[in-house]
Amino acid sequence: MARFRFELGPVPLHHQVYLDLRSALDTGEWRPGDLLPPERQLAGRYGCSLITVRRALSELTREGRLERTRGRGTTVLRPRIERDFGGTMSFTEEMQDRGLDPETRLIASRPESAGEVVAAALQIEPGSPTLYVERLRAADGEPLLLEQVHLPAEQFPGLLASDLEHGSLYDLLTARYGTTIVRARESLEPVLLRAREARLLGQRARTPALLIEGIAFSDRGIPVEFARSYVRGDRTRYYIERVVVRSSWQTEPGHSEEERRPAGPVTQPTTPSVGSPSS
Repeated sequence: MARFRFELGPVPLHHQVYLDLRSALDTGEWRPGDLLPPERQLAGRYGCSLITVRRALSELTREGRLERTRGRGTTVLRPRIERDFGGTMSFTEEMQDRGLDPETRLIASRPESAGEVVAAALQIEPGSPTLYVERLRAADGEPLLLEQVHLPAEQFPGLLASDLEHGSLYDLLTARYGTTIVRARESLEPVLLRAREARLLGQRARTPALLIEGIAFSDRGIPVEFARSYVRGDRTRYYIERVVVRSSWQTEPGHSEEERRPAGPVTQPTTPSVGSPSS
């Protein structure tokens, strides 16, 4: 006999099943790594059709909560860690805010000559001395992102001798060198991990990931950091809130669709994070 009672109203049956299954996952009825009961058993649990159950499972699969494998069944996945791409908290602060234990491991730190891409980003001559810092960021012992940072060497003498595993890099630049990062221009791109980056992130080569590439600027408007960060796509999801700007006349009745259509962009993204991934 079904233990679930559907509510009458506009909410579709499959979405009600989805909401109940998601609540069961959130409360730990099924834990990461567990197999869900077969679809027919779930249909009996809810007193609904197989099609309704499958639609609910498909929603949870799209969200990354479940993985459905032919011949094996439906496996519960660990929920992704959501990060605010437009926020100002550092990686460490975000993980602590979520009750996770953040960790930074220094992979490499060395002087380098600027290649063309780095030189253009930092507005210096190719071949100029730079500092390269590569760090692995983890939460509860699990690697989440690998950041590769380039800084102009002349502005930050002695930086490589500093403790780069504890505390914020941006705080260090402010406290020791008087350089405050106030804004960043960042882009996101899906990529397939190369063998080295995949190994450091605990993934297989050519696993999908997110590449965040950005330039950070000081309060004097000078670019002081060029960074690439490889983020695990199976454990992290970024979101951004937008402010939708519409003139009042565009929503008033009596105007034609052509008149109501804006002449230019109608959305403004929130200011990109100046702390994520490198701070």
